[in-house]
Amino acid sequence: MNPRQLKTFLAVIRHENLTRAAAEVNLAQSSLSDQIQALEEELGAELFLRSRQGVVLTPAGAVLKAYAEEILALNEEAKASVSAAAGNAGQSITLGTLETIAAERLAPWLSLFRKKNPDVGLKLKVGGSGELLAQLQQGSIDIAFTFDRGQQNERFLTRRICSEPLVLIAGRDFQARPPASLAALSTAPFVATETGCVYRYLFDTAFAEAHIAAPSIVTEVDSIATIVRLVASGAGFGLVPRLAVGLAATRGNVVELPWPGKPPAASLVVMWRRRRVQPPALTLLLQSASEELSLLRPDDARLRHAG
Repeated sequence: MNPRQLKTFLAVIRHENLTRAAAEVNLAQSSLSDQIQALEEELGAELFLRSRQGVVLTPAGAVLKAYAEEILALNEEAKASVSAAAGNAGQSITLGTLETIAAERLAPWLSLFRKKNPDVGLKLKVGGSGELLAQLQQGSIDIAFTFDRGQQNERFLTRRICSEPLVLIAGRDFQARPPASLAALSTAPFVATETGCVYRYLFDTAFAEAHIAAPSIVTEVDSIATIVRLVASGAGFGLVPRLAVGLAATRGNVVELPWPGKPPAASLVVMWRRRRVQPPALTLLLQSASEELSLLRPDDARLRHAG
């Protein structure tokens, strides 16, 4: 098994289509098929089931997937570590995060970090929580900033940065009254992200922990900023991180309603791969995140409380 074969194998998994995978890895489809066939012959197992609809992993392929990700990540780690030991390594870090965290929390901190460490190159990738985890496993990002879902992965180290409160919001013209109880909210219309997103997980957990059925989701969207805009237009209620509603609050488009009971909160965490040798630039970034990120807040545009 060579790294190129494993990269091709993972590309086929991502696309579930040989033509699209071949385009990603810059191969003719026949060459891609030859690589997969050679890999199957070497391992003595069929890795994909092929059909007119595409390709899907076999149980043997699913086992190889985890090893392929680990092998490729370790390969890149070895290159970086050897370069660092030889004094040839460029100081560069690739960060991954959620859109809201990038805009409202990381932007001012990264600006400060760059001023203090001008020799460290930074690249920022924005994606969903599941996408970030996959990129961290594959080694395409060095570090991820996301909200904690309580899941453990022995491949990663996790450090809590701070607690971000979630707030219940409604449109200014929605004429919503403060809910008398959490049960009263269970019949209200809500705008939320899709199942699988960390924000949707936090929303569902808030009601599940109170043993109350979650409210009806009238609209599902893939962006917290879009949720805030829909709520402002009167589409329903929203439960979002407070850091995401600053501009709408300034404009007076949304109001915060008191949450019945203990207000929910999300832990902002940073995750990175376990390494035998940690790059100096990553050490600098982690130290800065622990010491400075939790102290920097977005502009304090407080919501007008209703009721």
